[in-house]
Amino acid sequence: MGIAPGSYDLVPLDGMKRTIARRMTESFRDVPHFPLTIDLEIDALLAARAKINGMLGNEARVSVNDMLIKAAAIALKRQPDANASYTPEGIAHHHHADIAVAVAIDGGLITPIVRSAETKGLAEIAREMKDLAERARTRKLKPDEFQGGSFSISNLGMFGIKSFASIINEPQGAILSVGVGEKRPVVRGDQLAVATVMTVTLTCDHRVVDGAIGARWLNVFKALVEDPITMIV
Repeated sequence: MGIAPGSYDLVPLDGMKRTIARRMTESFRDVPHFPLTIDLEIDALLAARAKINGMLGNEARVSVNDMLIKAAAIALKRQPDANASYTPEGIAHHHHADIAVAVAIDGGLITPIVRSAETKGLAEIAREMKDLAERARTRKLKPDEFQGGSFSISNLGMFGIKSFASIINEPQGAILSVGVGEKRPVVRGDQLAVATVMTVTLTCDHRVVDGAIGARWLNVFKALVEDPITMIV
């Protein structure tokens, strides 16, 4: 590769690294993908989270990501054309919102799945996600707990990343990339104000989720996140 021998250490690829490299290369090369990016104001979401955690006490701690999982699931049920996968035989429309969540582990990345997330409360999602993430990091997940899914979420906000676009997790039709929530200036009417804003990007498989479908899904998702009481009505 033109790099001088002896100037580097070569770490052999393990099975996980080989699989990730193969699947991501195939997805980026073969799936006609495109990104859609919007900003969300999340002050109401943060206030709702604080109130929910105050009510739950030590029972469970609901994270922002848990609330995004719930909002994504509801949005998928309200915009079912986005809850779909491309197959050579046709478009598979999923009955439930099975949300795969990217979790970093030693040597790679894995996406444990919250099945039928639209049917679960926030405390249940929080408990399930905590358990899945802990067992993912110790490589104790069963195959059916990380294989499949109808939609993915990848959150790099905790690393200070403002925005990014993920590679689609085939055969899912879309993946949501979540950036950091930070104070930003916003314009309301003709007045300048300050709000906590989060940038999210939906990467879509154009064979399944075209621009109009993706935009409608994002509009529903944005409404849920910015007015979280609507998640329970």
